[in-house]
Amino acid sequence: MPSSTMSSESATAPAVLGAEPTLRPPRLGDGAQLWRIARDSQVLDVNSSYAYLLWCRDFAATSIVAECDGRAVGFVIGYVRPEAPDTVFVWQIAVDAEFRGRGLAATILHALLDSVAPAGITTLETTISPGNTASQALFAAVARERGAGLRTVSLFETHDFPDSHEAEQLYVIAPAQRQEERR
Repeated sequence: MPSSTMSSESATAPAVLGAEPTLRPPRLGDGAQLWRIARDSQVLDVNSSYAYLLWCRDFAATSIVAECDGRAVGFVIGYVRPEAPDTVFVWQIAVDAEFRGRGLAATILHALLDSVAPAGITTLETTISPGNTASQALFAAVARERGAGLRTVSLFETHDFPDSHEAEQLYVIAPAQRQEERR
């Protein structure tokens, strides 16, 4: 189940603190690093390593990797909802611990929305558990920065899951284009 987070512990050597990450679509070779970032976050539901490889191959057009010194330090993975072709669903977003506090998660989300806008994507959806206040603040800030509306509705209740899992609220940002693009 998706759940967004903005932090993760890094299992590799620290990157240069002053270095600015570059943003790009994921490549197949990023799958292991995305899996590591998700695992080390201790907040995200960790998908199988195979799933991250598939995300990098099949959903590169709706995903972004932040790279610094040749390694992934953050990512957002998403997909266009089949029943709502104007909606990108953000499955996961995470940033390595050493890159927190720089606004990288918001930068990655803005980059994703800017990259999918030419395809007619006007809405962003994600789910966030009630206890994940960092992600709640992130998505609220992105909506505010884009001059967009943000609404939340209950989507998955605890009893909907076959295992122990917090409820997930659906966050909807619309219109997702920047205000100046809507004019």
